[in-house]
Amino acid sequence: MDALPPSPPPPPLSMEDANHLRLLSIFHYVVGGLTALFSLFPLIHVAIGIGVITGAMPMNDANGNPADDGRMVGWVFVALGGLFILGGLTLAGFTVYAGRCLSARRRHTLCLVVAAFLCMFMPFGTVLGVFTLVVLLRPSVKAAFDVPASIQS
Repeated sequence: MDALPPSPPPPPLSMEDANHLRLLSIFHYVVGGLTALFSLFPLIHVAIGIGVITGAMPMNDANGNPADDGRMVGWVFVALGGLFILGGLTLAGFTVYAGRCLSARRRHTLCLVVAAFLCMFMPFGTVLGVFTLVVLLRPSVKAAFDVPASIQS
C-alpha cells in the first residue's frame, strides 16, 4: 500500500495569536462598515450627472448658450461616480468577508490580499492592513490556517 501516514497536527495556536486574530476580525468588520459608508459619497456625483443629463441642471457655455457637450459631462459624472461606488462597496464586502475568514481561520491567501489592498486606504485601512499582514505572516498563524475545519473544533 502506498498510503502515507497521517501528518501530526500542528502545534496549537497561542493565546496571544488567537486574541490577535479575534481583534483583527472585529476591526475588519468596523473598517468594512466605514468603507461602505464612505464609498457612498460619490452618490453626489451621480445625482449631479443625472441632473445634467435630464436637463434639471442646464449647462451653459461662456455666452449663456446651452453647451453641446453637457450631456456627455453628465454621463461622465454618472459613470465615474458609479465606478467609485462599485469599487468601494466591493472592497467593503471583501473586508467584511476577510474578517469572517479570520475568525474562522480559513482562506489565508484571501486575507493576505485584502490586507494588502487595505494598506492603500489611509489612515484606518493602512493601520489594519499592516497589523493584519504582521499577524498573518507568523508561522504559527499560517499553520493554524492550514488545519482542516474538522480538527479545529
